[in-house]
Amino acid sequence: MLKEKKLKLERKQRRIKRIRRKIFGTLRRPRLAVTKTNRQIFAQIIDDNSGKTLAAVSTLKITKGSKTEQAASAGDQIARTATKAKITQVVFDRRGFKFHGRIKAFAEAAKRAGLKF
Repeated sequence: MLKEKKLKLERKQRRIKRIRRKIFGTLRRPRLAVTKTNRQIFAQIIDDNSGKTLAAVSTLKITKGSKTEQAASAGDQIARTATKAKITQVVFDRRGFKFHGRIKAFAEAAKRAGLKF
């Protein structure tokens, strides 16, 4: 059991590294990194040149709706926060997760609210 868990974690780390080789955020077009757990979604807009987080949001304080609806609400929030910080374009980093379910709901809500990927 322990070996299987370790292999799964190693595979995920390889996926993340493979994606990060291609994705890099700048001040003009920062990286929108989305991480998902079984209960929550966390997102940050990051400038990789300086290593600073420009905006962040999570579903910790969002209690209404299903997990997918909470993810969509978080996507809307991050887009509003980004527009206040004068960020219109981002590079989407899904951190090795498949683009479906909560990740897809988050991304589509952010797009609807005005972020361009």
